[in-house]
Amino acid sequence: MQSQTFHIGGNGGISIAAEATGNADALPVLLAHGGGQTRHAWKRVTADLANAGFRPIAIDMRGHGDSEWSAEGAYETRDFASDLVAIASKMDRKPALVGASLGGLAGLIAEGHLAPGRFASLTLVDIAPRMETGGVMRVVGFMEEHVETGFSSPDEAAEVIARYMPHRRKRGAGKGLRRYLREKEDGRYYWHWDPAFIRNITLAKRSDPAHQERQFDALNDAASRLSLPLHIIRGGSSDLVSEDAVAQLLELVPHAEYTDIAEATHMVVGDANDAFSAAILDFLKRNHSPQGAVT
Repeated sequence: MQSQTFHIGGNGGISIAAEATGNADALPVLLAHGGGQTRHAWKRVTADLANAGFRPIAIDMRGHGDSEWSAEGAYETRDFASDLVAIASKMDRKPALVGASLGGLAGLIAEGHLAPGRFASLTLVDIAPRMETGGVMRVVGFMEEHVETGFSSPDEAAEVIARYMPHRRKRGAGKGLRRYLREKEDGRYYWHWDPAFIRNITLAKRSDPAHQERQFDALNDAASRLSLPLHIIRGGSSDLVSEDAVAQLLELVPHAEYTDIAEATHMVVGDANDAFSAAILDFLKRNHSPQGAVT
């Protein structure tokens, strides 16, 4: 199915790359990826959504992929959330929002604090206000490891990814992987996101030990304010979101729905795309019609 690539203004006019697929008159489903990813993480999901009659719009979060980097290094959760609000405000109808990891955190703040009622529904993909410290540090450590030195070749990047995700079949250095890399003048390959994004995270952890706890409190408060349809999807083998964290979130939002995908880790979409697509389509079809009317 044919897709359209374009740029749309985020908060403060920052340029956000987006790719829309399917019928322009259908209900938009805004897809916000996790930290260090790009809109291409949703490739198979967008096809499934479009074939079901929805209008998936996958974005590159600020500082990622083909989106503009923030000159001020503005990469707090609230900055990403403000972009989601700005993008949604430019749409003719409320979009359903699906956010993985960072995208889900941004969605919580966007709907819970910044603009209640801006979205038609919210799906959180392996993310919750209370995250496991070990899982967070594993993700941050992976992102930090080659941020300064890069890779000698896409093949080296493929080896690093394989060590990080040993449960997956090793991927080659093909076109899909190259979308996550950029070649610089020194001939080396670097991740396709602004290094300031991860530097800010590590700096906050080192200089302000209470930063993470304050973020947890803010996310809890945002979740407690949600009234829209909410769907929580957890990877059954996730080391970042525990069953207890999901239970806590369900206490805050009793009307939320919960899906556990047993064969997946934190990287739910890539680990179990078919099960993931089935779960979000079931939720979306029961709460919306593809033409935009809430059922």
